[in-house]
Amino acid sequence: MSQPSSSGHAMSPPNHDAMHDDPMHEHHGSLRGYLTGFVLAAILTVIPFWLVMGHVIANKQLLILIILALAIVQIFVHIVYFLHLDTRSEAGWNMMAFIFTAVLVIIVLGASIWVMYNENMNMMPMSPQYQQQHSISHQPTGNPPPQ
Repeated sequence: MSQPSSSGHAMSPPNHDAMHDDPMHEHHGSLRGYLTGFVLAAILTVIPFWLVMGHVIANKQLLILIILALAIVQIFVHIVYFLHLDTRSEAGWNMMAFIFTAVLVIIVLGASIWVMYNENMNMMPMSPQYQQQHSISHQPTGNPPPQ
């Protein structure tokens, strides 16, 4: 039943179809989107597992780089298909907040690893890395000792 408003016009109940046209509700997932994300995430999980377990690539550094690249792609799959973050959602503010957070995390992690590595090198002089970098030659310099 319609309620009269203060202006005398009848207020209609909210239109549910208009709510679905709202841009704020535009980026909610569909079954097709979730299944696409699931299949991509599964493929991006199986490929590195196969590369490692099948000993497909002999070069260890190349293998690590490929796995890291696939991990980054998988992060973006999760962001787009499951978190629904893109440049259109909420005028791009969600994506900007995510990028800002990611940059801060990368800076903090990178700086922490750098500090810990340098502290390890400077505070642990008996470590093998220290001995290799600062190998002291024990060969006599100058005249041989008297007999």
